[in-house]
Amino acid sequence: MMAGDGLLVRVRPPLGRMTVAQAIGLSDAARRHGNGQIDLTNRAALQVRGVTEQSHPALLGQLVALGLTDPDPTREARRNFLLAPDWSAGDDTQNIAQNLLARLDDLPDLPPKIGIAIDTGPAPCLTRVPADFRFERSSPGALLLRAEGHAFGTPTSAETAVQDLIALTRWFLATDGATSGRMARHKAPLLVHPKVAPAAARPIPQLLTQAPGPFHGIPFGRLDADSLTALAGQQGVVALRLTPWRGLILEGGTTSPDHAFTDPLLRIDACPGAPACPQASVATRGLATRLAPLVDGSLHVSGCAKGCARPRPADIVLTGNRGRFDLSRKARAGSPPDQASLAPDQILALFGSH
Repeated sequence: MMAGDGLLVRVRPPLGRMTVAQAIGLSDAARRHGNGQIDLTNRAALQVRGVTEQSHPALLGQLVALGLTDPDPTREARRNFLLAPDWSAGDDTQNIAQNLLARLDDLPDLPPKIGIAIDTGPAPCLTRVPADFRFERSSPGALLLRAEGHAFGTPTSAETAVQDLIALTRWFLATDGATSGRMARHKAPLLVHPKVAPAAARPIPQLLTQAPGPFHGIPFGRLDADSLTALAGQQGVVALRLTPWRGLILEGGTTSPDHAFTDPLLRIDACPGAPACPQASVATRGLATRLAPLVDGSLHVSGCAKGCARPRPADIVLTGNRGRFDLSRKARAGSPPDQASLAPDQILALFGSH
């Protein structure tokens, strides 16, 4: 995808995990073939920024050599799934993911934004992360497959999970799911009547205390290649696990993180803004950083009305509009403003900055 600073190239490491060598190799690729900037997305993927048409083939070649992308574009497009980041070797989350990788050729070609969440810990942790088909557990511990937009799922097992998913995705397409685009918008009756309710979601801080290493928060999900190399080189770190919460789990590491999960900077949403995005008329992240400690609840600072950084409502939304900001409450970017055409200093004064 083209952005203001060049092409964005998305990278989905297998199982949401990079070894130290892969992380260092990705850092090198971002420097050589992009502008050295890397985004961590809310679907636990990475984006290398600043790639050109000329450097794109060489970048892909390096990513394939590192084992970070599939050389077959069709198979890579089907590999749109994310794992609960606290999976462990041999558990159901890893086994289902490995089995799904082995059967990618049997998955149909789905609409581009369709995602699969493999979330089979004691209770789900990815319920607020965008996905269309979900592997989860019920409160008694049974494994289930649930379609987004439906409160209940159907029983499955580690042995039949992938086949059940393939059947569900084929049903989705056979009932005109390509027109719906997303499972939550799809109105066709389900293949079988769902029977099982998932367990209540796990609190994210609880999950992170049980993760295989410390959580390192990344404000706005943006880090540079040198920072990624430094994280991979910390003592004891054997791999980096991606999370959808703007942070990495430093597997095997012991160093305290610079940004804990409770850091205000990690709970606000702000797109790259101007000049990185040609759609934006305002700079966003400097203002968002200053507002973070002043705003209670969720905050979204958007460079334009598209609201790419946060599709759901926020308590406070600032939308760029012709070089100034419109302010809305309990709304999405681009919603009718409560106050219009504000300058950054006016906004800061509204929230008590001196």
